Order: sequence, then C-alpha cells, then structure tokens
Amino acid sequence: MKWKLSFFLLFIIPFLAYSQKTDESAKIISLLEKESATWRASDGKGHAECWHIQPYSRILISTTTGTTIDVPPAVMTYTDTKKMGNGGSSVNTNYKMSIQKNTAWVSHDEVSTAKDGTKSYSYEIRMLEKIKGKWKLVGQSIHVYKSE
Repeated sequence: MKWKLSFFLLFIIPFLAYSQKTDESAKIISLLEKESATWRASDGKGHAECWHIQPYSRILISTTTGTTIDVPPAVMTYTDTKKMGNGGSSVNTNYKMSIQKNTAWVSHDEVSTAKDGTKSYSYEIRMLEKIKGKWKLVGQSIHVYKSE
C-alpha cells in the first residue's frame, strides 16, 4: 500500500506542478499579446493595465543602427496616445520563459507589420511580476534587427 501511495505521489506531484506552470504561461502570453495589441491600437488605458512600474523598472531598446534608447518606464502607464503605435499588427513567436512563484522572465521573437505593410523584427526579453494575483510587466529589453 505504501509503495502504491509513494508511486502515485511521485507521479502526480510533477504533473500538477507542470499543469500550474502551463496555466501561468498561458496567462503571461495573453498579457503580452494584449500589451502588443493595445500599443498598436493607441489604447493608453489598456496598455497601462499591462504594466506595474517598480523603482527598478527599466526599458531598453537597441536599434538597427546600433543606438540604445533608454525609455522612461512611466511612459508605459502615462502614454500620450499620439506617441503610441498607429495601427498595424504583430505576431509573437518562440516563447521561452522561467516562472518562479510571483516573478517571471520571458523571451520571444516579434514581427511587427505597420499599416503600410512594412515589417520590423525584434527579439524581446520581458520581466514580469504577479501583482495582486495578476501578471504585470515591470521591465523589458527590445533588440530590433534587420531580417536577412
């Protein structure tokens, strides 16, 4: 009997832990997709809901010309809608993430398509925290590159 119980526990505990991580992964991906869509739709309120600025928040963007832009984090929650995206769409792929209790980091690739059809490509690293039970972005690093 003890052997069966031990076997059951050894089997079920990793399954439950994996299931919980899968649920959290889906919530994080949903947040990242919302953040991308609200930026392009110039939805300042919706975009701000995706963020929780911390004293250590940082947003860095590397451009194709080799320059780096250090964006003030407050821009993410008090965005002038005139300075946000002007339509278009984006597709995020190749998600990789580490979730540790109430913190997570995620890397993914993004292809953005402007209204005129111009595409831009980036590798992105996002830092998240669970705030009041919901995942929020607290920082990111975006590396724009030219497609071969």
